[in-house]
Amino acid sequence: MIVFEFKAKGKKSQYQAIDEAIRTYQFVRNKCIRHWMDNKGVSKAALSKYTKVLARSYPFAKNLNAMSRQAASERAWSSIARFYDNCKRGIKPVGYPKFKKHSRSVEYKTQCWKLLSPKRIQFKEFGTLKLIGTYDLAFYPVELIKRVRVVRRADGYYVQFCIKLDVTEEVEPSGRAIGLDVGLEYFYTDSDGHHEENPRFYRRNEKRRSKLNRRFSRTEKGSKNRAKARIRLAKLDLKISRQRIEHAKRVARCVILSNDVVAYEDLKVKNMVRNHKLVKSISDAGWYQFRSWLEYFGKKFGKITIAVEPHFTSQNCSNCGEVVKKSLSTRTHKCSCGCELQRDHNAALNILKKGLGTAGHVGTSLNQWNASGDLTKSQQLPELASGRTVTALLTDSGLSMKVEL
Repeated sequence: MIVFEFKAKGKKSQYQAIDEAIRTYQFVRNKCIRHWMDNKGVSKAALSKYTKVLARSYPFAKNLNAMSRQAASERAWSSIARFYDNCKRGIKPVGYPKFKKHSRSVEYKTQCWKLLSPKRIQFKEFGTLKLIGTYDLAFYPVELIKRVRVVRRADGYYVQFCIKLDVTEEVEPSGRAIGLDVGLEYFYTDSDGHHEENPRFYRRNEKRRSKLNRRFSRTEKGSKNRAKARIRLAKLDLKISRQRIEHAKRVARCVILSNDVVAYEDLKVKNMVRNHKLVKSISDAGWYQFRSWLEYFGKKFGKITIAVEPHFTSQNCSNCGEVVKKSLSTRTHKCSCGCELQRDHNAALNILKKGLGTAGHVGTSLNQWNASGDLTKSQQLPELASGRTVTALLTDSGLSMKVEL
């Protein structure tokens, strides 16, 4: 699937109708969760049938078309299925399904909407909306549009088109492998010693955000000034979020196109943000978004992405393997063997060796092919889905790699 997003322009009455559809969509989703809690063994099909009962019981739920009600039940079932999957795999916390308090979107399947032109779409509930964007929907057949989602954000309403399309592209192999170590001082440091600066979008706007937050807290609840102050604050948060996403997307694309094998740490960011001293900086770095885009572009361009365990990547010496204990404030790695490197550069070299030595996984599915993790002779990965074979060789001059098509 690929997603095209357009800004939606309409009348005030249409925006009110969209808000009402979003509230109804949230209501159906929450009622499906409650039905699952009260009745053991409820299946996905039973939840879909339950939406008909809701339409007969609540007149406002009947105003929302059947396709959208089914999409709401599927959204509820996705949280239930994730809960079951976490229980089977022993993941904690298991993520028990919760009720939605603040929904922002309503989803439609293949009916109840009509594309009048590449820049105009008509919905059954709230009429025709004008689409503002640069994507050309006329290039794709309407049959490939599987979902249409209307999203409400701080700066207006958007329409998203989910198009079923193969997005893989063939690019020339570069014959290079790289290891990435993400951090707070630099956004990432690779095994070649290159540092990507950390943009720190939140820190840049922190003073302005604090000022807007103080203005918001001084307003009276329920007043128009409070609503305006809330929108100004939400718009700034939205801008910071978009800056972070675009930066991660741009950097990940450049890394994937420049290398055939990319190794990175399998960090548990959700656990790391429990540190109250570093939570703001870690969240501002956007490590998880960067990894998600790495894996996406790796699949799109047929490159190999390997996630390795992060244990001792900063403590071990990349030259001799000896453990050199150091705190977070120590930014230089010094070993008795004479190796002296910047801390993140040393970690990136260890990540690359781990990635080529243990193969980790491509996304989450590659099997381990050398349990010891020692790269002492020429070793070869089996042929992957991309049809390429990677050969890694540790020589006296360093680590070399060859990619064969």
